[in-house]
Amino acid sequence: MKSTEKPSGMLYIVSTPIGNLEDITLRALRVLREVDLIAAEDTRRTRQLLAHYGIHKPLVSYREHNRRKRAESLLTEIREGRNVALVTDAGTPGISDPGDYLVRKVIQESTPIIPVPGPSALIAALSVSGLPTESFLFYGFLPSKATARKKLLLSLKDRAETLIFYESPKRLNAFLEEAVQILGERQLVVAREMTKIYEEIYRGTAAELLREMGEEDVKGEVTIVMEGCTRPAKIESSSIAEMLEVYFQEMGLSMKEAIERVSAELEVSKREVYQESLKIKGKIPGGKAL
Repeated sequence: MKSTEKPSGMLYIVSTPIGNLEDITLRALRVLREVDLIAAEDTRRTRQLLAHYGIHKPLVSYREHNRRKRAESLLTEIREGRNVALVTDAGTPGISDPGDYLVRKVIQESTPIIPVPGPSALIAALSVSGLPTESFLFYGFLPSKATARKKLLLSLKDRAETLIFYESPKRLNAFLEEAVQILGERQLVVAREMTKIYEEIYRGTAAELLREMGEEDVKGEVTIVMEGCTRPAKIESSSIAEMLEVYFQEMGLSMKEAIERVSAELEVSKREVYQESLKIKGKIPGGKAL
């Protein structure tokens, strides 16, 4: 006897252009033509994209203010066997937008989620920044309140990774001023209106960009790529002590060998490591300093 249970549909996470409508993959166009329903953060912008490519599909709004209610209705559609495509107003859904909520809800139901990758403002800006790309930290939109924003920047002061932020053009000058005060002289790239007619990319230190852009009426989406900390981070004495104990107790090295190993790995003087060994020698059985 054949099962009459209807198979579940799928959720497609479809990346769309961040500006130039030509920046969409052939696969994304095919998926948008084949799904039963498209959920969009900005239906007006998505309608323009669909009209440009002659795609006619039911379109519903999925935004921050209605994400909980809309997620339930979209889950119902998927349970009934319909395929749904989620798109953001620009770029990749779920990156600094409400799409991540729907993704989590769908995962809870063990429903297939298919990524359809494509444009992303943070990757586009990083790719032309000229700053290190081996490791980077993306923080999305910075807090709107100055106190919270300064606190976040202070927490990143010693991070060596390249830092990436989204920022409102209205708060760009405030960000640059705070970067000068808290992070000091380091290279930045400010990319605005990427892939659009008025695309601009500014390069320089925060102080230089503040002078260059201070009088300008900056508009459009802004992505900031910032050089990470280039000075050696301060090594806490607790880290030295912990490593000494690991090498001496757990690995069986003599204290002299442990001091040499820790000094080389943390790039601190043997004298500094030796001073820490004096503090801990009484805590370790047989832990003579040398």
